[in-house]
Amino acid sequence: MEQPDVDEPVFLISAAAELAGMHAQTLRQYDRLGLVVPRRRPGGGRRYSLRDVATLREIQRMSQDEGINLAGIARILTLQNQVNRLQTEVEKLRPRADTGSRVFTSGPSGHVVIVERGRRVSRDEGRSLVLWRGSSLHE
Repeated sequence: MEQPDVDEPVFLISAAAELAGMHAQTLRQYDRLGLVVPRRRPGGGRRYSLRDVATLREIQRMSQDEGINLAGIARILTLQNQVNRLQTEVEKLRPRADTGSRVFTSGPSGHVVIVERGRRVSRDEGRSLVLWRGSSLHE
């Protein structure tokens, strides 16, 4: 059986509010604050995904059970998203790094980039090069 796409925006605000155990006005407030920003239909209607509903439930748990204010929750969510992105990046780099020596550099946006064998990277580009051998780093 095929797994549902947790990022597919399928729920109207009323359904998402019911699933999250909240009032629709609370979802509108969270949207304005940037805590959970649903996708918009061409007519402007909000559509929430399963992931959005899970995040709404987590916000409610942190607020009610942990006593965290909305500013703190916003910071926690931002950090969780950052950790998830970094974990994804590490997983993409791991198979290529496990095959011996590699050279890494940082891209213009600060992301780690693997430099392919035989390719030169100019230091004028403002990048720092790191040679990786096994479990040690050499700058």
